[in-house]
Amino acid sequence: MKKDHFAQWRANFFAGLAVVLPAVASVVVIFWVFFTVSVVTDTLLIFIPREITHDSLAGEPGKGPMYWYWSLVALLVAILLTSVVGVLARNYFGNKLIQWFDASMLHVPILNKIYGAIKQVNEAFSSGSKSSFKTVVMVEFPHPGMRSVGFLTSEVHEEIQKKTNERMVCVFIPTTPNPTSGFLVLVPESRVTKLEMSVADGIKFIVSLGSISPESSHTLQQKLPIA
Repeated sequence: MKKDHFAQWRANFFAGLAVVLPAVASVVVIFWVFFTVSVVTDTLLIFIPREITHDSLAGEPGKGPMYWYWSLVALLVAILLTSVVGVLARNYFGNKLIQWFDASMLHVPILNKIYGAIKQVNEAFSSGSKSSFKTVVMVEFPHPGMRSVGFLTSEVHEEIQKKTNERMVCVFIPTTPNPTSGFLVLVPESRVTKLEMSVADGIKFIVSLGSISPESSHTLQQKLPIA
């Protein structure tokens, strides 16, 4: 009898965990992103006295951490400034001003290497870019006979094409369950198998350790009640 009660409790616990865990994890991620970004955006309120924006520490006003609602204000200011830059980038004079700023940054020793690299990476992942993740593929990795799911990024440099005498492509193979790191492999285009799944489904497949396939994801969507 005790075993039956324990088995029922365990089933109820894991059923509840399956419902609660995604919500808790989502909230944790949101808070982590907010406080991580606030480390940078808080500096936008440097012109406001710290006695107003920061808590007191050891009886000294303004020596403690910034109040969370001021961090939220700083984040909103950052979003507003980014939107203003976007407006400027879409008109002639603003575009010329941004080009002048880029040229100035690229002429600063040491800083030009960092700024140039970050700008190239940003352009590579921007929407509409040729190098952005658009296709989920399957390649032989880490050795023949095994398959890994990755993302087609771009064709490789012309020098590599000439020295390999093959049409090569770049494939990024993320690690699991953390897809932010991975391996960049150069694969002959003929050995790349393109998959029908979307990039979002490919990321879900990798993060879930393969437990969520595109079919199960679509099936789940069909089972959800229509609002």
